[in-house]
Amino acid sequence: MALAKTIGTRLLRQFSKTLSSNRSITHRIHDDDLTCRYECFFNREDIDGWDIRQGMNDLLGYEGVPEPSVIIAALHACRRVNDYAMTVRFLEAVKDRCGHKVNEIYPYIVQEIAPTLCELGCDVPETLCYHVPELFLKTVFE
Repeated sequence: MALAKTIGTRLLRQFSKTLSSNRSITHRIHDDDLTCRYECFFNREDIDGWDIRQGMNDLLGYEGVPEPSVIIAALHACRRVNDYAMTVRFLEAVKDRCGHKVNEIYPYIVQEIAPTLCELGCDVPETLCYHVPELFLKTVFE
């Protein structure tokens, strides 16, 4: 069943890319529909680690930053499969999606998801010092 949904999602995305590549026809999924679709996807009880990774990959493939409600649903899904590393990597990817407005968007997201992080016992990558490279060496050839 999950495979059929994944294949359907891929076909829909290919169809959307085909339509949007044609200049005379544009197709765009409404943001509320996208948010609802991914919230429902991550709130499934039978979701497994592969499905979560696939959903996160699809979600982060869109242009823009996911809504905090979708991020919260993804965090709960990671907790259901007991994958803490996926939680941290997803938060890193969300921060990366903020782009050059990371100082404006990311603090808002952390503020919105903070109660969920506290409830699940998770940390943001900055608390774990993942924002600082461990083995960083200055280049000597400058």
